[in-house]
Parts: sequence; structure tokens; C-alpha cells
Amino acid sequence: MSQTCSAPAPEKLVMFTQQCLRMLAIALLVLLCASASANSIQSRTSSYSGEYGGKGGKRFSHSGNQLDGPITAIRIRVNRYYIVGLQVRYGTVWSDYVGGKQGDLEEIFLHPGESVIQVSGKYKTYVKQLIFVTDKGRYLPFGKDSGTSFNAVPLHPNTVLRFFSGRSGSVIDAISMHWDTYPSQCNTC
Repeated sequence: MSQTCSAPAPEKLVMFTQQCLRMLAIALLVLLCASASANSIQSRTSSYSGEYGGKGGKRFSHSGNQLDGPITAIRIRVNRYYIVGLQVRYGTVWSDYVGGKQGDLEEIFLHPGESVIQVSGKYKTYVKQLIFVTDKGRYLPFGKDSGTSFNAVPLHPNTVLRFFSGRSGSVIDAISMHWDTYPSQCNTC
């Protein structure tokens, strides 16, 4: 006995095609929704504050230094009127010194796991004062209390000061702060 194969009825083929298209549309919609929710879960954490100060000086940035670890110490050179120079230790590595050589050099060390969460200060043509506040409640002022005030804090919760940028010559002409999450791995900090 021989069996013959017959082509499906045209209406069954149309129904099958419509079902496949619906399933494909649903699968595509699920993928798009999953992608959109993944993007919202990966919220932004970095932010920028500045630039505070005048227009002179040569640009500097410590953006590459943050790869050495979190900020663990800060050196500030001050004279009677201005913040003259800046050097920052990232992990165990000091950044290049920026600014002038006149004035007194002051140095602060952060405790292990301590971070700067606020920077305020004063400026006119140059940066005149910097005040660092840490997540351990320490208040660390440098410089002269005169000029236009600024207060820099991160835009996002659970973020800290990661690096500085700005402009300098014989003094710190202008400064900016860059905020992000504390590095998850730092064996030397």
C-alpha cells in the first residue's frame, strides 16, 4: 500500500505562517525589553564638577592616574594668596606635580578606605582655597578664605573623588573634580 503526501491546504499554510510571525514578533519584543532593562540597571556613576578659577595656565589632567588606584594622599603648595601647586597620590603612585614652586608644601594622607566626597573652596583669577571633606567626617582646608565660593559634590550616590583636572602655571589657575565609584579592586591601597 502506497501513501501519498499531499501539500497542506493553503489556509493551513497561511495560519502556520501567521503563527510563526507572531512568535517571532514576541521574541523580538522580549529581547528589546530585556536590553532596555539591562541599560537602566547599568546606571551612570561618573560626574564632573568645575571648572573653578581663571582662564590662564596650561591644561593638566590626572585621568590616567586613577588607574593606579583611589586617591590616598594630596600635596598642596600654598602661599599667602593662592593655591600654588598640586600633587596627588593614586594608590601608591604620585602624579606629576602641577603648579609653581613658591610657598609652603602641605600634605594629607587618607586612611585606608577613606575617600573625598566633597571639595569646596574659593577662587578669583586663580584658585585661592580648597577644602576637602571625607566620608570619615574629616574636614581638610588649604589656602586663603577669600574670593568666589564653589562647592563640588558628585551627582550620583556612592561615588567619590577619582581625579583632578584643570590649568596651572606659576599657581593653580583653575581646577575640576571628577567623581565615580570607588575602585572595586585595589590591593595596594
